[in-house]
Amino acid sequence: MNLTAAERRTRRGNGTASHQVETFADLMKMLGNIPLHRVWLSPPPGTATEKDVLAVLEGPRKRLVELVDGVLVEKAMGLKESALAMVLGLPLEAFAAKHDLGFVTGADGAMRLMPGLVRIPDVSFIAWESVPGHEVPDEPIPDLFPDLAVEVFSKGNTAEEMARKVGEYFRVGVRMVWIIYPKTQTAEIYTSPTKVQKVGKTGALDGGSVVPGFRLPLKQLFARMKRKKTR
Repeated sequence: MNLTAAERRTRRGNGTASHQVETFADLMKMLGNIPLHRVWLSPPPGTATEKDVLAVLEGPRKRLVELVDGVLVEKAMGLKESALAMVLGLPLEAFAAKHDLGFVTGADGAMRLMPGLVRIPDVSFIAWESVPGHEVPDEPIPDLFPDLAVEVFSKGNTAEEMARKVGEYFRVGVRMVWIIYPKTQTAEIYTSPTKVQKVGKTGALDGGSVVPGFRLPLKQLFARMKRKKTR
């Protein structure tokens, strides 16, 4: 059942889920056992706000950080992962524009999923029906969430972190999540936190009811990662 934008926003609640964090080990478990170098200590974990996120995003270092329960968490990055996100995002945006479905953002499109939780999917599709006024917001961190969130699994990611993200996405009203795995050239399509379709090398990403008619074979996606053979 598709919820209206207002109904979906109501489901977001008033903040992130509470976690019992007493030790550094608790903190790392809460974040999904990610590599230590991705956790920022300034400001101290538990005290970070959206102002700190903006200070990093717009500062001289221009790093991509997310806000998770008062902790700045740097996004896992990689050149190949960025290229894959671009190759996926371009046809998705072209399809969305052609059919006037919505718009697509990239890996610097921060969104406030709920108070205290800012995420930056590698690719996001937002339907016009989900956007107040049917216009892309001007705010650097809008009170918005995607209809389709795409994460490209990088070396710095963990399965636990991705599981947390999937849960968060569906909690706030995201309708579909794609996780792309560059190492195996496979993917996962989530339509709920527990309903997942594994897509093999010969399979395709399918927009289902979220982006009706959009389909991208994984072979086509990964073929762009190397030069075509010359005659």
